[in-house]
Amino acid sequence: MKRTVFILSDRTGVTAETLGHSLLTQFESVDFEQRTIPFVDTVERAHAAVVQIEQATANNGARPIVFSTLVDREVRAVVKSVDAQFFDFFETFIGPLEKVFQRSSSHMVGRTHGLADLRGYMTRMDAINYTLNHDDGLNSQGYEHADMVLIGVSRSGKTPTCLYMAMSFGIRAANYPLTEEDLSDLRLPPELEACRDRLHGLSIDPRRLHNIREERRPQSRYASLAQCRYEVSRAESLFRRERISCLNTSFSSIEEIATAILHKSGLKRRLF
Repeated sequence: MKRTVFILSDRTGVTAETLGHSLLTQFESVDFEQRTIPFVDTVERAHAAVVQIEQATANNGARPIVFSTLVDREVRAVVKSVDAQFFDFFETFIGPLEKVFQRSSSHMVGRTHGLADLRGYMTRMDAINYTLNHDDGLNSQGYEHADMVLIGVSRSGKTPTCLYMAMSFGIRAANYPLTEEDLSDLRLPPELEACRDRLHGLSIDPRRLHNIREERRPQSRYASLAQCRYEVSRAESLFRRERISCLNTSFSSIEEIATAILHKSGLKRRLF
């Protein structure tokens, strides 16, 4: 039986989606249909959400699951009146925290992903702009302002990892693709010498790289297994020679790669 899961939030729903998804991944044998309803910040919108939940019950014959981070008590009361399995992340944690701190919470909407923290928002924008302007080695000017520079062969995961670190951690991350000349000479490109202490290498299993490149340029020399093996081998030799910390990205998610690099480098995230 398919179980419908509703994610309700008075803002974007990102927090509720993350927490809800983390819990649901522990039940691989259950077929879930996930629906996110953001900006449920009025009683009217709460009633509209209830209609959707009731319709899901009628269609599937099973009580839907509702994950909520709704802040407003009146809005929460409307949604909780529906016949569903309700998991209120806000109530679960805020109540006990109020007892610990011996004071009431602000109950303000949009504190996590809104503009309440303008400094944090500007930090995020600065990091994203920097990362976009220093992607794929197109602009090596300004590496002195980078928190880190990722290097590796083409399609080893540099760009998505940098963007994730900028968006989620506020880290100014640049990336540089190792060229055939770099690999042939087995030397660090001159533009990277000044930021040697912030370099982090990414490696990947050659077969995995071959599969990724085949989707981009099928039947090309660039995607051939022999070329992939050569580039990965030379890149790893370069990392060892230059004593550059290296992480294998073959079977890790972008989130895992970014977090591992952040932990390994000792950098502190600027955003939460």
